[in-house]
Amino acid sequence: MIHHKRKKFFSLLLSSALMAGILAGCTSKEEATSGGTKSTDKEKVTFLIDNQTQLDGINAIIDAFEKKSNIKVEIETRPGGSEGDNIIKTRLATGDMTDLVWNNSGSQLQALNPEQNFVDLSKEPFMENIMDGFKEAVSANDKVFGIPGTPTNAGGWLYNKKVYAELGLSVPKTWAELMANNEKIKKAGKTAVIGTYKDTWTSQVIYLADNYNVLAESPNFAADFTANKAKIATTPAALRSFEKLAEVHKKGYLNKDFLATGYDAGLKMLADGTGAHYPMITFALANLAATSPDKMQDIGFFPQPNDSADKNGLTVWMPAGIFINKNSEHIDAAKKFLEFYVSQEGTDLYTSKIKPTGPVAIKGIKLSDDVYPAVKDMLPYFESGNTAPALEFLSPVKGPNLEQITTQVGSGISSAIDGAKLYDKDVEKQAKQLGLKGW
Repeated sequence: MIHHKRKKFFSLLLSSALMAGILAGCTSKEEATSGGTKSTDKEKVTFLIDNQTQLDGINAIIDAFEKKSNIKVEIETRPGGSEGDNIIKTRLATGDMTDLVWNNSGSQLQALNPEQNFVDLSKEPFMENIMDGFKEAVSANDKVFGIPGTPTNAGGWLYNKKVYAELGLSVPKTWAELMANNEKIKKAGKTAVIGTYKDTWTSQVIYLADNYNVLAESPNFAADFTANKAKIATTPAALRSFEKLAEVHKKGYLNKDFLATGYDAGLKMLADGTGAHYPMITFALANLAATSPDKMQDIGFFPQPNDSADKNGLTVWMPAGIFINKNSEHIDAAKKFLEFYVSQEGTDLYTSKIKPTGPVAIKGIKLSDDVYPAVKDMLPYFESGNTAPALEFLSPVKGPNLEQITTQVGSGISSAIDGAKLYDKDVEKQAKQLGLKGW
């Protein structure tokens, strides 16, 4: 799992301070006074978010919602990381939880026993437009528990459009076409693929971003992997992800100093066009915009190509979700807030404050025309449904040493098959710790 730079988007967010009692007697949001105007007694909904989440977009939604309804939304914050995880578990266990909870989707949600702790939203009309991939990441036993709290991110290849234009290249639809582009870029004296393995987490991206392709070949891989019925080393589609990582190094496409180059330097190489491609998760667009705002129009994006042109699709990092505490006394008010949050108006308010680094996980929502070009490049895959969540949103099995293993494979120290076998051993320890069936 990618830690570190993506914390802002994917760490559980909500820390909530349990709100004091709601004003006695205020049972409805729309109580009218004798004059026919709304009562000044507002129903209050509390919302726990971690202190690493950007609140500007969320606050814009809350402000507009409070004006439209007779409901007040009060944010409490909690720490991020494992400390925050423990706070959420403790507060749920003791009945001291806020009405709304911000938490990671995927495996970190499953650790909270969602059926016991959160309201099933699957029958709510506002859930009909939520992307299936996100629903999958917030579901248990066919019940759906959350809405997306932020736009998505995707894993794939950021590229410099000016370099592509200068060398007459077109966006590759197959892995072989990508390798042919890399060869032309190398011959032109530029870095074809930016490697930033000084920050070892970045070495994982080629492996992780391949999950759409793995599932295109082996649709049941995530479930079989979780149940110990499939291994990476013996599943050709999954082993292929390690082979792609190894091939980029073997063919000499990385910058010579890739082991000493860090993430920030890699972004600069991409922006300046000294490097043409950077395998990366698109949260990096926010960092790029902060350091090279004048170069954002030069940066495009494409998914990690399949070996077959007709199987192209995008591996998506699902956002954190917003969940309703099953023991809340304000479930109806909380549902009204979620409905507004995922509306076009709610999305517009959020993205007016925080520029999205990926499309939203809501069908039918239009993003403004001034989104980054790289985000526009992702939209067709969302519109056609050619997306799949990254493996960590489909399986709780994640080995702690992946970034060390991908660094070894990506720098030629270990072969692809050896890396796959090492990772199979790595995940085994973790699956046993989780007590998963079949291990």
